[in-house]
Amino acid sequence: MKAKITPFLLFNTEAEEAARYYVSIFNGKLLHVKRYPDNSPMPGAVLTATFEILGMTMTGLNWGQEAKYTESISFAIEPETQAEVDHFWNALTADGGEEGPCGWLKDKYGVSWQVAPEVLIRYINDSDPKKSGAVMQVMMKMKKIIIKDIEAAYQGA
Repeated sequence: MKAKITPFLLFNTEAEEAARYYVSIFNGKLLHVKRYPDNSPMPGAVLTATFEILGMTMTGLNWGQEAKYTESISFAIEPETQAEVDHFWNALTADGGEEGPCGWLKDKYGVSWQVAPEVLIRYINDSDPKKSGAVMQVMMKMKKIIIKDIEAAYQGA
């Protein structure tokens, strides 16, 4: 059996717009746009927009009503550099997105993301509790993660 998980993101009518938005941020690909058939309640309107970002296939589905996202589900990104952190953070919080604590944010559609650099994850999981604790303390005061401050906390512990 070949198992595969494809996240579906619900939208009122913005599935194609959102797919193009995510593709532009992550340098991805729009794979397919499927429209409702002519005999449906929304003839010709976009039903789904399937796209690929960072090697993951996702589908936006227009279901004709407002989608309510919560932090219960989020997508985590592990950038390697501050420039990548800044790019993802700035792009995803633009146009009505919201900054949250500790590298969390909501994009303009309300989808939750964690922009957590690889170094942050590595340092938090360090076997030295003094170092990992120092990193946690600094991270808890941040919204967007600043790698140099995380590294300074780790080195100073």
